[in-house]
Amino acid sequence: MRKIYEKLLRLSLKSKWMLAVGVTIFVSYALISIVLYIALQTWLINSEEKNALRTVDDMTTFFEAQSNSVTIEKLQSNTALMKAILTQEQTVRVFNLDGIEVMRINDATSAANFPVGQQNYFSTIIEKQSIEGTEAYVMHKAVQIGQFQGIMQLIHPLMTFHSMMNYILTTIIIVGLGAMLLSVSISYYLANVLMKPLVQLRDAMNLVRNNGFKAQPQFDYTANDEIGDLLHMYRTLMNELEISFTKQQQFVADASHELRTPIQVIEGHLSLIKRWGKDEPEVMEESLDTSLSEIMRMKKMIEELLQLARREQADELASADIEQVFEHVKNELQQLYPAVRFQIAAAGRKANAAVTEHALAQIFRNIMSNSIRYSSNIPNLRIRIDYDAQSTISVTIEDNGIGISQQHLPYIFDRFYRIDESRTNEVSGTGLGLSITKMLAEKYRIEMNVESILHKGTVFLLKFQKK
Repeated sequence: MRKIYEKLLRLSLKSKWMLAVGVTIFVSYALISIVLYIALQTWLINSEEKNALRTVDDMTTFFEAQSNSVTIEKLQSNTALMKAILTQEQTVRVFNLDGIEVMRINDATSAANFPVGQQNYFSTIIEKQSIEGTEAYVMHKAVQIGQFQGIMQLIHPLMTFHSMMNYILTTIIIVGLGAMLLSVSISYYLANVLMKPLVQLRDAMNLVRNNGFKAQPQFDYTANDEIGDLLHMYRTLMNELEISFTKQQQFVADASHELRTPIQVIEGHLSLIKRWGKDEPEVMEESLDTSLSEIMRMKKMIEELLQLARREQADELASADIEQVFEHVKNELQQLYPAVRFQIAAAGRKANAAVTEHALAQIFRNIMSNSIRYSSNIPNLRIRIDYDAQSTISVTIEDNGIGISQQHLPYIFDRFYRIDESRTNEVSGTGLGLSITKMLAEKYRIEMNVESILHKGTVFLLKFQKK
């Protein structure tokens, strides 16, 4: 049994499907056929018995209707009417009380065994006997023919019954085999149709495994059923995997590219310390300060790269007070840049934004710190908050910085994008702030637009969903 089970497990899904359909139909048809066969057999055998009893009653009535002067000899000479009562297969014999045959009508079968012992012949005695290999109903009953009293024997063969049952059995087998063949053929066709998208899905997975995500084929299965849901889930999963894989590759590429320079700087200063630092404390101190600065820059860069690489879901319950978060970020920046001037104005009925306080603070911090660092004058930041009557909150951040030319404006959210290396070499930062800002804006469905005029300043317009 275990070997059979193991063989079944090794079969293809199509073969399992066909086998399951075939076995189910076979078992169901067999059970129904057995029930029908037994029911028909019972009904037909009861009909045969009733027909035989009716014949006995008709013959008894016929004999009793004769006059008292009738004799056995007269009945033997005229049996046409009695034969009309019997069927072609039935035979009637009349015995005297000693068991001697005195009359025979329609001699179709041999005589049956006569009942032995004391019997009540005034009621019909029914037996089932085998006569010359043929099963038959044998019935005995007392009859009165004129002055003669005797026992009538009716032999009712069951050949017609057995022929009918053989015909029914043959029909059931032939119809069953035909139905099974037809059902297996239909199941094979349906298995091919329904398995086609699964085969395509398997081939697609092999193709992606061998050739990468760009080799994903198109599926021609458009039905809105479980298989269609499976294909949709596969496409969605592949897209998410491709995005994650791309982010992973981007993280590795960005990290290897951007960490190369600070590592080389630290390596150079450590070599300098090894050669001259023992004898020149100024060289050692300068090299250590530079190395620590580069290490802090590397640490910040790695944290921001990891944040960009993560794909965390937005918090649906997020809520933040924009003015409170802005005040916190403003105090933080003023400690770093005391000369910065902030101007804030708010209009409308106050409401919270659908964003976490941490994400909102990071967005404000990234935008305003860029405005401060890329400014040739004393930084002046003007912030306006409009609590619209609709479902959004508009926040405008305007600075008086160096501005961004139109040719560079579309690329400011790209990682490590530098507008002009000669003008930004002295500006600290990782080049990832606006990339993180864009990622957070997409995460919390924040609409963000940027306008800038070179040497005039830049304006960020943010639209938050109300909570």
